Amino acid sequence: MSVDGLPPLGEVIRRHGLIAKKALGQNFLLDLNLTRRIARAAGRLDGVTVVEVGPGPGGLTRALLLEGAERVIAIERDQRCIGALEEIAAHYPGRLQIVEGDALKTDFPALAGDADAVKIVANLPYNIGTELLVRWLTSEHWPPFYTSMTLMFQREVAERIIAQPGDGAYGRLSVLAGWRTEAAILFDVPPRAFTPPPKVTSSVVHLVPREKPHAVDGQTLARVTEAAFGQRRKMLRQSLKSLGGEALLARAGIDGTRRAETLSVEEFVRLAHAV
Repeated sequence: MSVDGLPPLGEVIRRHGLIAKKALGQNFLLDLNLTRRIARAAGRLDGVTVVEVGPGPGGLTRALLLEGAERVIAIERDQRCIGALEEIAAHYPGRLQIVEGDALKTDFPALAGDADAVKIVANLPYNIGTELLVRWLTSEHWPPFYTSMTLMFQREVAERIIAQPGDGAYGRLSVLAGWRTEAAILFDVPPRAFTPPPKVTSSVVHLVPREKPHAVDGQTLARVTEAAFGQRRKMLRQSLKSLGGEALLARAGIDGTRRAETLSVEEFVRLAHAV
C-alpha cells in the first residue's frame, strides 16, 4: 500500500490493463510525490472543489484528495479508466465525482455548481489542452467559475502562455492568457516521470484570473489574434486583411507595417474593439 492507503498506481494500471492511448493524448503520472507537488502548487485545497480533466488511472486525483480537496470532479473520456477511479471514490466516500464524457463538450460552470471555491488542476491530455485553455480564457462570464488554474502542458506550450511581446514564443495564447490572467511557469516535469515517457519536457503553469481585465469580447479578440499570428512574418496590414486591413489598423491607431509579435495585449484589445 502507498501513503494514501491505496495500491501503488503501477499495480492499478496492470490490474485494469491500462495502456496509455496516443489518440487520447494520454501520458500517466505514477509518482505520488510528484502529483502531490502539483496538487500543492494549486495552493490551499481545504474547502475547495477541484475540477480535473483527464485523470486517467487517478494519480493526480489521489494527490488532490490526499492534500485536502473537499471534492474533486474528475472528467474522463476513457471508459477503461473508470474502474480505477471508482476504487478511489470508494476510498474517499462523497469526495470524488466521476464524470464520464468529453471535456470539450462539458459545461464546466454548471458542473461546478454553487461551490464556494473552485480550482482547475489537471495534467491535460496533450491533444485538447490548448483548446480547453482558450475556452476557459475567453469565457463570456468574468470573473470565471474558477479562482485559479494549475495545468500541465508541454514546455513549448507553457512558454507560449507566459511569453511577452518581442519574445519568440509570443503568440495568440500569450495574448489571451495575458489579457485575463497572471500566468507563471512553476516547475518542469521530465519525460521519465510519465508512462509512457513523452519525447518532450512538460511544465506546470499557474494562472490566476485578473479581477478587471480590459473589457472586450473574448471571441473577437481570439479572431484578431488568430489572424495576426496566422501570418506572423507578414506586416499587420497584410495579415489582418480579412478583418479590414489598413482601415481596421487606422481605427485602432496602429501602424500597419508592424508585425503581430510587437503588439502589446492592450493594442490587441484596441484592434478587437475596432473590429
